[in-house]
Amino acid sequence: MRALVKPSAGPGLVLTDVPEPSPGPGEVKIRVLRAGLCGTDLHIQAWDDWAASMLQPPLVVGHEFYGEIVELGQGVPGDRYGLQVGQRCSVEGHVVCGHCRNCRAGRRHMCVNTSNLGVNRDGCFADYVVVPHSNVWVQPDLIDPDLGAVFDPLGNAVHTALSFPLEGEDVLITGAGPIGVMAAAVARHAGARYVVVTDVSAPRLEQARAVGADLAVDVSRERISNAQRRLGMTEGFDVVLEMSGSPRAMSELIDNCTHGAKVAMLGLPAEPYAIDWGKVITHMITLKGIYGREMYETWYKMTAMLQTSQLLRDRIRSVITHRFPAEQWEQAFAAARSGEVGKVIMDWS
Repeated sequence: MRALVKPSAGPGLVLTDVPEPSPGPGEVKIRVLRAGLCGTDLHIQAWDDWAASMLQPPLVVGHEFYGEIVELGQGVPGDRYGLQVGQRCSVEGHVVCGHCRNCRAGRRHMCVNTSNLGVNRDGCFADYVVVPHSNVWVQPDLIDPDLGAVFDPLGNAVHTALSFPLEGEDVLITGAGPIGVMAAAVARHAGARYVVVTDVSAPRLEQARAVGADLAVDVSRERISNAQRRLGMTEGFDVVLEMSGSPRAMSELIDNCTHGAKVAMLGLPAEPYAIDWGKVITHMITLKGIYGREMYETWYKMTAMLQTSQLLRDRIRSVITHRFPAEQWEQAFAAARSGEVGKVIMDWS
């Protein structure tokens, strides 16, 4: 079968033929239909320090996808919650141990032994992939392949956005990458009063406006405090979703939080940076780190929200700006690396 492979340590990837996998006990074999590109994949292609510390090539890369179940391994449950050949699905890319304290307490997204699809085990940039049956999320018919392929990053957006109540709140989102834009759509769907999104990319800020943001602020030209004045806000933001990993964004958002504000932090910084802890303490600001998706509460919320709103489905789908056949993977990676696009999808059907 075709697969996009990191053959050895060093920059680059190769589209080549590899043996077709077979499901072991408790595993499911899935035919990949669509796959999304993530920043993680760009790190792996470039072979930066993070990739060198995490991967042991050779390895099939990729972790965001939608596909069709084609084979069930021995022992896959067959009750009313069981899986069936022919079902369409998305997949949770974090494979957990099931035995650590967090797993046994139902906090699987905090598993201390997490293995990542496309990083620690063969991934989805291939015609077929094998995953544990418990990682499969069966999708209803109204979730099309493109929409199903972005459930991994959508899950990051939903986990971050719904970490704190949003109804009637003033929400600031720093970073208008695909996840930040999807978070803006979710915040609007959840009933936020004002949604303000910041970035320095004009195309990405326009995407944020298109999904319902009240203001999309180019912070290379305008300060967040001015956005508050334009909206007639008398106090700071109630909830902040930090999606950029930027030290400057973190500093400015703290200055624009109301007392008692809640900050959910998904963006990963390139290196450590200073925070005005005095203001965090005296203004009683809550900072919460976010990683991945709650397994599987976030998945329930994603599907339920999308099932109830055509508008939300259209807004999430609008984040996909580029589509390429799998054979054009190099163009797909180049588009994603440009930083001026939304979500990039590869067609493996």
